[in-house]
Amino acid sequence: MSILTVNNLSHGFGDRAIFNDVSFRLLKGEHIGLIGANGEGKSTFMNIITRQLDPDEGKVQWAKNVRIGFLDQHTVLEKGLTMRDVLKSAFQYLYDMEAEMNGMYEKMGEVTPEEMDTLLEDVGILQDVLTNNDFYVIDAKVEEIARGLGLDEVGLEKDVNDLSGGQRTKILLAKLLLEKPDILLLDEPTNFLDEQHIEWLKRYLNDYENAFILISHDIPFLNSVINLVYHMDNQKLDRYAGDYDHFQHVYGVKKQQLESAFKKQQKEVADLKDFVARNKARVSTRNMAMSRQKKLDKMDMIELDQEKPKPEFNFKLARTSSKLIFEANDLVIGYDEPLSKPLNLRMEKGQKLALVGANGIGKTTLLKSLLGEIQPLEGSVKRGENQFLGYFEQEVKGKNTNSCIEEIWEEFPHFSQYEARAALAKCGLMQKHIESKVSVLSGGEKAKVRMCKLINNETNVLVLDEPTNHLDVDAKAELKRALQEYKGSILLISHEPEFYQDVVTDVWNGESWTTKVF
Repeated sequence: MSILTVNNLSHGFGDRAIFNDVSFRLLKGEHIGLIGANGEGKSTFMNIITRQLDPDEGKVQWAKNVRIGFLDQHTVLEKGLTMRDVLKSAFQYLYDMEAEMNGMYEKMGEVTPEEMDTLLEDVGILQDVLTNNDFYVIDAKVEEIARGLGLDEVGLEKDVNDLSGGQRTKILLAKLLLEKPDILLLDEPTNFLDEQHIEWLKRYLNDYENAFILISHDIPFLNSVINLVYHMDNQKLDRYAGDYDHFQHVYGVKKQQLESAFKKQQKEVADLKDFVARNKARVSTRNMAMSRQKKLDKMDMIELDQEKPKPEFNFKLARTSSKLIFEANDLVIGYDEPLSKPLNLRMEKGQKLALVGANGIGKTTLLKSLLGEIQPLEGSVKRGENQFLGYFEQEVKGKNTNSCIEEIWEEFPHFSQYEARAALAKCGLMQKHIESKVSVLSGGEKAKVRMCKLINNETNVLVLDEPTNHLDVDAKAELKRALQEYKGSILLISHEPEFYQDVVTDVWNGESWTTKVF
């Protein structure tokens, strides 16, 4: 049975087309990976099928009475709500039913016997729905899920506005789990999740009986949970059975066959044109030339998709730093309360360190303390000399009204327009992206603009906080290669072992010094 049907969908932003006559069907029980390069329209597609965005053309039709759970990477949680408020909102439809049932009880004192029978029947139906959906144990279920995801350690009465990116993602995941939707729509759910909770999400999705559509650039994660791939590329959406690895094989073969057919056809076209040009003027061969011209005119020409630029990340190395990079002595990090035990840490020139551990333990806080952006609660940090530091933040808050070129010119005012465009193109951005406002770009495209600024500054120390969040497969592979070749020092936060294991020389596990209980 078709749960979702999309017919002849076309959409774009200004003169930038995203989809052209796309059709799609979601069947019960399908576990779909929605994949494609940054900027191909995956999040836009999610916004269209959830009716947050109206398409330019086409029709989106859901089956009746389908309950949808949507995890959106850009969801904003309302300031003033506690985590408990957000989790309990998963049951809002049940609270609405309870209010409707209570309204029926109030009417019972002033109705006829016939109306009373109808009300009693309706109340009984609502009562059964409430009972079957665990309405009377909501508080216990909220506490159970919060414990399972480690949210109880943060404190369920905490304002959601004060949460880290990872904690917000966990709250949204927990809310979805409590809702028990018929359909899950997940937009990059592993961003900001630590390894432990990525494993939890894998188990949950593998056991999930209903359908889901998942956007993710985490290939091991995708391979472990999906059974279908929909590939978004060049305004099209193509279906492939199997996991991501199988898609790559089939797509590679298909692409090779198309290129071979294209070359063969181009040779045939060239031969036909040559024959027509040489023989159309001669009376004896004019008919043959006309026959070949007709064949040319009727030929269904093969077109190859425009090849997308591959990103090139080559970090510029500044003159060498001193031997000492950072030294922390009895350092206690935190804001209102300590997040760590007293830390004695040392990083030296040439080290490449991965800082790992669960979300909420203070990894980003440690980075900012080492950089001097926030003051420690206790202890001290000594920094070495001659440091040219490049810092890639996990989240950049505030609205950006610049175009991509203006963003680069603010950092490099001496760049010509050609140099600014070339720098952005080297990071895998196409002309249609380069000329756009930063605010309308996808998460991956925004990350590439920030990476462009980073690689064009001379550095000898890189501090990177979850740099792979939102990056597509090609960009992530290129960043890994660039970090492996980088001759400076690196301090990296990442939740992807397959990314950092071949880059770093040492691993710091924040769970060994956190004040949080696991």
